[in-house]
Amino acid sequence: MRRAVFMLTSMVGMLAALPAAVVPASAQAGRGAREPMALTALDYIEIEQLVYKYARAIDTCSNNGYDYADLFTADGFFAAATPNGVGPRFQGRERLAEASGGGVRKCQNVGWIEQGVLHVYVNHVITPTADGAVGTVDMLMIGLGGDPNRIEHDGYYEDTYEKTPAGWRFKSRIHHTTANRGQQAPRSQTR
Repeated sequence: MRRAVFMLTSMVGMLAALPAAVVPASAQAGRGAREPMALTALDYIEIEQLVYKYARAIDTCSNNGYDYADLFTADGFFAAATPNGVGPRFQGRERLAEASGGGVRKCQNVGWIEQGVLHVYVNHVITPTADGAVGTVDMLMIGLGGDPNRIEHDGYYEDTYEKTPAGWRFKSRIHHTTANRGQQAPRSQTR
């Protein structure tokens, strides 16, 4: 236990020591004179917690999907990417609850929940912007088809995060799915 606390404290200390304005040149292109906001170590941890809460909320349909919906800003949205761009948006608290299987769906007949699927997010990269932060994170699904040992990569999320009075929230979350199983989803070149 002491070792875990020491490691976490060391990681937080290292993050805090990083220059806040270190941003890849590609992320700065086209921004004009606006500098990225300075993210603290706590900001990074809170954004990571937002992503973890997303996994828990979608896997459990907690609070009839409203725990999921409350992870977004009031005007935030979830959508899936399509070959023609971003697909239909789930926007607003009711539609977001529905996207997670709740709301009017009442957490019934939700395929991933019935199969016992768990969402796991890895390789999370957070980049400060002038308005908050953006990020990408790979999605793994465990338990597809009811097999608790089956793990599948199902693309990645392209996120925009905004700091609100209630904490960090998703301004947008776009899922770039793996259309053909066994093939990697193409990466966005803008992040």
